[in-house]
Amino acid sequence: MAAVAEGAGAKRVGSGHARVIAGASAGTVFEWYDFYLYGSLAGFITQHFFSGVNETTGYIFALLAFAAGFAVRPFGAIVFGRLGDLWGRKNTFLVTMVLMGVSTFTVGLLPGYAQIGVAAPILLILMRLVQGLALGGEYGGAATYVAEHAPEGRRGLYTSFIQTTATLGLFLSLIVILAVRGWQGEETFKAWGWRIPFLLSAILLGVSLWIRLKLNESPVFQQMVSEGKGSSKPLAESFARWPNLKLVILALVGLTAGQAVVWYTGQFYALFFLERMLKVDGPTANSLVAIALLLGTPFFIVFGWLSDKIGRKPIILAGCLLAALTYFPIFKALTAAANPQLATATASAPVVVTADPADCALQFDPVGKTAFTSSCDVAKSALANAGVSYVNREGPAGSLATITIGSSQLPSFNGTGMPKAAFDAQKAAWTKELGAALSAVGYPAKAEPAKVNKPMVVGLLWLLVLYVTMVYGPIAAALVEMFPARIRYTSMSLPYHIGNGWFGGFLPTTAFAMVAATGNIYYGLWYPIVVAAVTFVVGLLFVREMRGRPIEA
Repeated sequence: MAAVAEGAGAKRVGSGHARVIAGASAGTVFEWYDFYLYGSLAGFITQHFFSGVNETTGYIFALLAFAAGFAVRPFGAIVFGRLGDLWGRKNTFLVTMVLMGVSTFTVGLLPGYAQIGVAAPILLILMRLVQGLALGGEYGGAATYVAEHAPEGRRGLYTSFIQTTATLGLFLSLIVILAVRGWQGEETFKAWGWRIPFLLSAILLGVSLWIRLKLNESPVFQQMVSEGKGSSKPLAESFARWPNLKLVILALVGLTAGQAVVWYTGQFYALFFLERMLKVDGPTANSLVAIALLLGTPFFIVFGWLSDKIGRKPIILAGCLLAALTYFPIFKALTAAANPQLATATASAPVVVTADPADCALQFDPVGKTAFTSSCDVAKSALANAGVSYVNREGPAGSLATITIGSSQLPSFNGTGMPKAAFDAQKAAWTKELGAALSAVGYPAKAEPAKVNKPMVVGLLWLLVLYVTMVYGPIAAALVEMFPARIRYTSMSLPYHIGNGWFGGFLPTTAFAMVAATGNIYYGLWYPIVVAAVTFVVGLLFVREMRGRPIEA
């Protein structure tokens, strides 16, 4: 009997592995491409869908709409995870792919705020919610499907190909955006050309569906069904029974939360930091990130393979620890390489805002009706829009806010109660005066392309991507091995998508809010550093190494 089982297993392992990996990976690349188009085009989406609010609020709204897709991913994991354990892995991730493709194509057709008013951002967010639900069901199915086909001792290697797909999807979205921008020119792209990458997803959907329809169901799932060992209540077994719920919690806190913040810091927040904080032009920033991703992507495979030799846990936790210890020096070095004038000016002529704390608001208006006209708000919003880091200092009650730039001072003005036209005119004149004061001590309006140290920037971005490959390459194998086959899709999907959807997906919004609140362009890094450090400690103390565990049961 054992010999027969072994022979059957060998036959299963030896047939069509490349096709299995290619099919699962192709579909997942397509879904990540769809998902990250929005993040890469957030600035354009702000202009078209959130133009009814002030600039700072609009950008935060755009990031919140981006995060909305992440917010619902755990719910997608519950819905489609349950279906995957009941219906099968293949059928479920075919459904999620169609949902993703249709919603992404629709984003490319949506009218903007100027055409249909507030309905535009509502419809946009609705499409993002559908995308998030679909993606919540995709990853668990693809990772489980590949792992259940993989031979013993090669699970980390095989599933690492799935791990490349998120990076490849982001890389593909950047390449398509660069190609369309170059073809159409900046003005046309800004006006309507940004829609083309979304519309092109229809072609990718067709190709991906064709590939996946040729795949067979997972052999582990087929065996489980034939033996009558499947679960009729995967949700209850996964989350209502403490032994499995404990594993779900440990998978979240001790593995995926840290993995998620390292992933999004290295691949998305780094791009955001270059464009928004360092004022590197979009095409240049996208190109540099794309090169770093291209150079770093093979290491997903390297660390997946290595995890088959030394274990999943040591590699994932090492990536979290390295990130927590080195993010501050890496991002400061990135500033010096990408915008050396800004780094020099910040060191030689630091900016301080002295204001009465009662005079300062949070600079976020959910309904777009608040006018930020106090002297403190005028000063801080102007510095934020200029990308200038500053230090807050408390001033006397009732005093006018003052900006100190090196050794010079520039008083702000109080626009409260002024007619809008008069306020706008005075603010424009004052902002021009601020720009001249900043320029006089070396603060650049934008990063000069000729002064960007491109090899150094790519090297630093590659290092961030390397951390990503360490935490992400082995994670699929680690999660698959933690849970029994009958509830695997459901159990592994939820901690993965809470980690990546909530801890990771809200990272850009949270970090930007922290920067806006403090004026320090590096302050947002505390969020991924703290989460990665917590994962390192919890994972080290409480998560068991599961490498080599049989996954058929």
